[in-house]
Amino acid sequence: MKYLVTGGAGFIGSHLSEALLNRGDSVIALDDLSTGSAENIDSFRKDPRFTFVNGNILDAQLVEQLISSVDGIFHFAAAVGVQKILKDPVGSLRTNVEGSEIVMTTAARLKKPTMLASTSEIYGKNTEVPLTEESDRVLGSPLVTRWTYSEAKALDESIARSLFESEGWQVKIVRLFNTVGPRQSAAYGMVIPRFIEAAKKNAPLQVHGDGSQRRVFCHIADAISGILSLWDSKAGFGEAFNLGGFDETTISDLAKRIIAKTDSSSTIIFIPYESMSGFEDIPRRVPDSSKLSKLTSWKATHSLDQILDDAIAQ
Repeated sequence: MKYLVTGGAGFIGSHLSEALLNRGDSVIALDDLSTGSAENIDSFRKDPRFTFVNGNILDAQLVEQLISSVDGIFHFAAAVGVQKILKDPVGSLRTNVEGSEIVMTTAARLKKPTMLASTSEIYGKNTEVPLTEESDRVLGSPLVTRWTYSEAKALDESIARSLFESEGWQVKIVRLFNTVGPRQSAAYGMVIPRFIEAAKKNAPLQVHGDGSQRRVFCHIADAISGILSLWDSKAGFGEAFNLGGFDETTISDLAKRIIAKTDSSSTIIFIPYESMSGFEDIPRRVPDSSKLSKLTSWKATHSLDQILDDAIAQ
């Protein structure tokens, strides 16, 4: 099979492209390298079954040309990361809404099966434990920039669902929870690579708020196996599926663990939320991935220690 992976040079997209190649498929990776990196695809770029296209999902003509040439699409291109969203909310919204609409409407019109990458961010400030696919969205004010990514991805899901219902388009939605691993950049505010980068430099680890926020992280290998298990399933069209790990931690404890694992002399400093314009945090976010497990028998297997060891080793 031949697939288009939008965002194919990004953190998750590059791992997905590599996994598809490893199982014998051909891949076209579309990426404008705004958050992705050529280094992410270096190890398989010369594979004759791999094609890299430096382009943007806002280019409707290019998107149609590429979608016309493949059997299916993994739509993983997005403006991601707290820092990027806060710096360029309008540009991020345009990519995440207009760009995704171009990809999805084209795929639906051309009858190409698609997986849409969504996010745990759509649940907003809902602290229900654990979060299921039916959990409510609880968002802050639309004037708070922090929520633009959540709103954009929710719109993407709504478009996907509408096209499924009106056009019979074969689409599945995967809501990723804090995926972590090699190739993830610290440049856009992702907490684990940001902490690791600081610890390796013996620089202070900056924790927002008091560090009591609780999170569950998912190893990239578990995420990719879950994504492919969902793709291969003959069911689940028009539905959303949570995909996350199982080892809950506070951000403060996460920082301490990374300092210990890197044998760093770093200290931890706490940054008040009041100093971060347009930002709100979520006290606790824990995924319930049982819907995906029941459909595919997939299960996350990597502990937080394994996740951190692999991230530190990159």
